Amino acid sequence: MSNAAPALLQSELVLGRYRPLRPLGSGGSGSVWLARDEQTGLDVALKIVPREGKAASRAEREAEAAARLRHPGCQRAYGFGRDSQHVYIAYEYVPGRTFREAMRAGELDDASAIEAAIQILDALAHAHARGVVHRDVKPSNVLLAEGPRVSVRVLDFGLAQIQEAETLTAQGDVPGTLAYIAPERLAGADTTEAADIWAVGVMLWEALAGRHPFWRSSLLETARAIEEGAPSLESLRPDLPKTLLNAVGRALDVNPARRPDAAALAGSLRLAGRKRRGRKGRGQTFAVPAVAPRLVPVVLAAVFTLWTALALPFYPTGWPFALAALAAGATVLHPRLGLACALVVPILPLGNFALGAAVLYAAGAACLLAVCWRDSKHGLLFVLGPLLAPIAALGLLPLGALTVRSAARRGLLVAIGVLAAGIVAGIRGAALPFDGSEAPGLGVAAAGDPFGVAAALWHALVASPALAVEAVVLAAVAVLLPYARARGPWAISALGAGFLLAALLAVPTVAAVPLVVAVWATCVAVAVR
Repeated sequence: MSNAAPALLQSELVLGRYRPLRPLGSGGSGSVWLARDEQTGLDVALKIVPREGKAASRAEREAEAAARLRHPGCQRAYGFGRDSQHVYIAYEYVPGRTFREAMRAGELDDASAIEAAIQILDALAHAHARGVVHRDVKPSNVLLAEGPRVSVRVLDFGLAQIQEAETLTAQGDVPGTLAYIAPERLAGADTTEAADIWAVGVMLWEALAGRHPFWRSSLLETARAIEEGAPSLESLRPDLPKTLLNAVGRALDVNPARRPDAAALAGSLRLAGRKRRGRKGRGQTFAVPAVAPRLVPVVLAAVFTLWTALALPFYPTGWPFALAALAAGATVLHPRLGLACALVVPILPLGNFALGAAVLYAAGAACLLAVCWRDSKHGLLFVLGPLLAPIAALGLLPLGALTVRSAARRGLLVAIGVLAAGIVAGIRGAALPFDGSEAPGLGVAAAGDPFGVAAALWHALVASPALAVEAVVLAAVAVLLPYARARGPWAISALGAGFLLAALLAVPTVAAVPLVVAVWATCVAVAVR
């Protein structure tokens, strides 16, 4: 941006019509400014590229490619110009964030990622039909517009290859970002539309799995991983529909001839969406999540904050309700902020009770926040444990955690939920879940040593074998449940039978009827989902 900034500061208008307002970003080829078109009154995104090296030629190629495209998913170019120092392209200005930023913030759920991929493919199909291959499709080149629905703009056709146009790439040079480059391009083959399909497949795999399929510690290892092909998405997300898994797999076929074209792949993803909508029933769409799942983190944050502030004496009258409202509001703004806000509330009351307990809890809360950093909307899912325990429904915890992508995180949250139910029962003076035994005393009041408090909690857990064993059993079921669902009714039945055997035989004193009901409800819900 430094090269363009002096020119902008020294001139009121660029090309006699664009008034720069503020910088939007910068990259290796130039910078982008928010500018006002004084002739039309529209705000535009003004791309400014120095006229040196290949940058200016690529900017002109980008302008030529953009001029051919008239599609809602392609960022529209309004004008092109140059002066003695810079090349300028005026694009429509669309407020929003990039696909990369949304993934890093944990704000891109499965439905949104798939809908975004469909719109990207629609835009690419339009470009491919007009002889334009993007060649640099990646998360930072896809803009998600602000608004309640997913709306995509494919950006930066600066590396675009246009039919009947000479290449700007030197022999042996592979343009684009390595992590999203197709294997045939690494081998030196000509770039075709199939390379764009591969890049979309990588983006979708990454968004659904929560990690990149190829990225390694070095560029050489990354290139080797690309040449070997992507790992099976089903191994990480067995809960996804077969049609979706197959579509992603076809997009990432190492043989470009076997990859579908953009329109066909978009159609496959739409088919997966229609099947999911049919399962969920009317009133919900695969592309736009239902309101209820968005409200769950808000409700859990409010419940956790309110109960801890009321049950652990410290805050003045009325504060617990204000803190609960604050935690709920923070969760609406961002699930990660709400999770942090809710987890902080019990620290002062615990410190008033026992400093060691406050230190131990703060360490545990920090670990939980770190573990759930990329999936913060599920961070308080363990609160379901204390909510289900009074109605003897703790066996439903694995079903409630089914939406958590990571198997390890899913099992951890379920185990914490069971243990939290036991702690809440002890604070309330109620019987422990599963076997109805009396909660053991901790004797940690006024304790200042967190290790002493940890030892007391461990001894209490050992003294309550039903709680400890069932926490392990339910965590294991939570980990295995998506894999059983992906393999059909027989696998679901086998897991249910194993669930009952492990839960009832390991601790004979456990109340059988609630667990049997929970197992049946879980199996039926998973089988019909």
